[in-house]
Amino acid sequence: MSSTDRRPVHVGGELLASRASGGLVHLSVLAPGIGERFRPGTAVAVSVGHPVSRSRLARRSYWIHEVKPVGGRGLAVGLVVEPRGAGSRWLAEAPVGTPLELTGPLGRPFALPQEPVACLLVAEEYAAAPIFPLALRLRERGCAVTLLLGARDEAHLMSALEARRTARAVTVVTADGSVGRAGRTADALPEALASSGAEVVYAAGPTALLHAVAAAAEDHGAWSQVALEVPSPCATGLCFGCQVPVVGEAGTPRSARACVDGPVLRGDRVRWADL
Repeated sequence: MSSTDRRPVHVGGELLASRASGGLVHLSVLAPGIGERFRPGTAVAVSVGHPVSRSRLARRSYWIHEVKPVGGRGLAVGLVVEPRGAGSRWLAEAPVGTPLELTGPLGRPFALPQEPVACLLVAEEYAAAPIFPLALRLRERGCAVTLLLGARDEAHLMSALEARRTARAVTVVTADGSVGRAGRTADALPEALASSGAEVVYAAGPTALLHAVAAAAEDHGAWSQVALEVPSPCATGLCFGCQVPVVGEAGTPRSARACVDGPVLRGDRVRWADL
């Protein structure tokens, strides 16, 4: 992808469908010009709130879960929302047909291996949204894909059925044991790494899990990429409000902007202790 192609576009979209599934809400949003540029790991920023009061709410960024054509109207992007704040609740409760202002796709996507290799994908709850299209792209390249999927409970777990259609092997972990193994996703990492023989590990989820994945991958001798969820107020790189402490190529500490330089970063490059 050229540097020109990576620039996000600002478009007017429309909420086409909204479906609640447990504690998550799946949205289909008409986003002409964004779906065409989508790569797994990129996001879209959505202006939320009633137009009169919108100035009091910052834009929210959501992982793009899927892209589908809408007959004669362009491409729609699929988003997964957990209603837990004013902005996400507004979006989750918005009626079908609501016009939306969108900016995207944002940031750098997951890098794909040049050759078919064994890959482990690790994700929790709604943050698993970008992992599913990534698994499909990896399979298209002949990679053996293993998925470790976690959540606090079944209501907040992304579809285990979809996961089994996407990956060669799937391990499901929930904290309360309502589905799959009981426990923490991070505790299942050593076994997943050993059984998958992964050379590359991809992860999306809370910071503690991403840190655990980066450390476990390094111990295993694998290369890791982590998708960080950092609030991106402007979503264009101009405000520097989404800085992430990293180690530069020369080994010196510096900052990366999550919305432009990320949100996907090498796990061994993030200065986790400084987050």
